[in-house]
This record gives sequence, C-alpha cells and structure tokens, in this order.
Amino acid sequence: MIKSMTGFGKSHIVKEKREYQIEIKSVNHRYLDISIKMPKQLNYLEEDLKKEISSKISRGKVEVYITFQNYSAEQEEIIINKEIAKKYITQLQELAKETNTSTDINIVEITKLPDVLNVISNQEDDTIKKELLEATNEALTKLLEMRTFEGTKIAEDLISRIDLVKAKTEEVSKVSTGLIEEYVVKLEKRIQEILKTEEIDKNRLAQEVVIYADKCSIEEELTRLKSHIEQFKEFINNQNQNAIGKKLDFLIQEMNRETNTIGSKANKLEIINNVVDIKTELENIREQIQNIE
Repeated sequence: MIKSMTGFGKSHIVKEKREYQIEIKSVNHRYLDISIKMPKQLNYLEEDLKKEISSKISRGKVEVYITFQNYSAEQEEIIINKEIAKKYITQLQELAKETNTSTDINIVEITKLPDVLNVISNQEDDTIKKELLEATNEALTKLLEMRTFEGTKIAEDLISRIDLVKAKTEEVSKVSTGLIEEYVVKLEKRIQEILKTEEIDKNRLAQEVVIYADKCSIEEELTRLKSHIEQFKEFINNQNQNAIGKKLDFLIQEMNRETNTIGSKANKLEIINNVVDIKTELENIREQIQNIE
C-alpha cells in the first residue's frame, strides 16, 4: 500500500492528574530520521519512543513534540541545587562589582536560573512509560491515517500518468515497425538518383540495411520499457507491499535510461515527439514518488 511521507497527528490524554500532549509531523526524507523534543524528565524514554515510531514508519523526517504536566503534588519532590545557586550568586556579585551596578540579588530570581530548581517525579517509571507510549500511538495512528489518505491520492495520479507513458510507448512501437522498410525504399531511390541507373547492387544494399538496422533498432529498449511500466503498475496495485518508494524511484531511473536510448536512436520526428512526451511524464512521476514512503 502506498503511503505519503507527509502527515500530522496529535493526541491529548490525562491520566490521574498527569497530562500528555503529543504532536507528530513527518515530511520527505531519503531515510528515517526521528527527532524528539520533550521535557528533560522524560529524556530517559527517548529510545523507547523512537523504537515505537520506527516500528510503524520506515521513511521520512519525523518530528515529535511532547508536553507533559504532572499536577499530582504528592508525586513530586522539589530539590534546590544549592551549590549551583551559590555559584550563580558569586558570579553575579563579581559582575556587579566589575560593572559598578547594584548587588541586590533576589533569591526568587536565582531559582529561575537553569538547573537551580528541579522538580523530581516519584511516579513509577513504568507507569509514565506506558502512558506516554499510549499517547504516542494515538498520535501515530492519526499521522498514519493522513499518510495513507495522501498515498491513495498519489497512487491514483501515478496510475494515470504511467498509463500516458504506456500509450506513448505503444505509439513509438507502432511508428518504429516500418522504419527498416522505409529506409530501404529511400536508400534505393537515393542511389538511383545519384547513379542515374535502375541497377542496384543488392548485396551492397543489404549490407547498408543491416548496419542501419543495428544502429537504429529500438525493439530491445521498447521491450524493457514496457516491462518496467508493468512492474511499476504492479507495485502500485499491490496492497500488501509497504515502503515501495525506493523501488518505484529505481524503475523510473530505468525507464528514463531506456527512453533516452530510444531518443538517441530515433531518426523520425514522430518518435522524437513521443519521446519528449514520455520524458515529461516520467519527470512528473519522479517528483511525485519523492513523497512516497
């Protein structure tokens, strides 16, 4: 099933005066890149969260924002780091002396400085972990729903575009069918005009035709291009297959390679025009699949 790499999910749960709010957003990325911003007291759960997210998402840049409030006073312990507070005071006093400013120091303001006032949760780690993962999974579910919805729309667009590529490829195949015969007629006519004679060396003519056919035949390229198109459609229609963005990207590269070869061998305007149309659609498809997981 095709999934977009772009999505957003949000959850908000309250458990016994503990409040969790989680926002998860994801955008395009070549690999899976997870970044989490959360309160310091929850940092020990970062790896558990990344493991949970990576079990459901394989590609994309994922950003997680977590807000946590614990209103259960009996579960909290307030600790003042007196040593750090004293160092702050000493440094502030020295600064005041050097700059000739007031030395009045408000102790309340000191507690607002980094690492002076710490609120330690006495809540069991397993409880916090369980509740945080629950909130994370709720946000993940909403994120995945959006990614799946967007993926469905992308799949519909890709099918319509690859069908255009297929139609243009069939046109090239039809036009190329009589190229050798046309070349033989033109070559005979040209020789007759130059030599002003109806007599033509058939062996020499056959040699020229073989050389031309070897240089200009595009049957192999057309066969491979058609095969890649069918594989592409199979990947999109396979509902049991996940994370197919890289596979589709590889197929588009191969289709571009075959199309370029056809264009370089083509000596007919109609074929060249179709090649330009094919390359245009392939580029549109390539841009679309950059957003597929």
